[in-house]
Amino acid sequence: MRTFSLFFTALAVLVMTGCSPSDEGSNTATESAAAVESGKRAVTAEKINLNEAPIEEFLTIPGVGDRMAHEFDEYRPYVSIVEFRREMGKYVDEATITGYEDHVYVPIDINTSDVATVAQILGLDEAGAEQIVAARPYASQADFLDKVREVAGGISAQFARLYLAGE
Repeated sequence: MRTFSLFFTALAVLVMTGCSPSDEGSNTATESAAAVESGKRAVTAEKINLNEAPIEEFLTIPGVGDRMAHEFDEYRPYVSIVEFRREMGKYVDEATITGYEDHVYVPIDINTSDVATVAQILGLDEAGAEQIVAARPYASQADFLDKVREVAGGISAQFARLYLAGE
């Protein structure tokens, strides 16, 4: 009886907040638009592609104003996260850049990105990124993701899909 009561309490909360159990996989484009509109962005596994995002989206990153958004844009395209760090290091300190990296990424090219850029994948450390880079060349993104799965686990392979450059 207690389980039944808890179920209906949870259902009532969902209904009152305008959610439904099927909202779990909500539209990320809608969420991104809401982040831009509100001017705030939470730290999530889904980060902003430094090479493709509009400047307005950079403004949703905590601590990024018009000047820094312009600097992000000016140095595009980035070929590595190291390049991003070097260029932004002209304007802000390392701790600030690390904070930016919670929200942005440089797309990973499976056969040319450096270790630091591959290490952007959540759940992957530098040693794991070195293993992945050492196993090149990859015939496909699927082969690359299989290696990420082998080195760091399935969840990291799922995150890696978010950061890959187009084939």
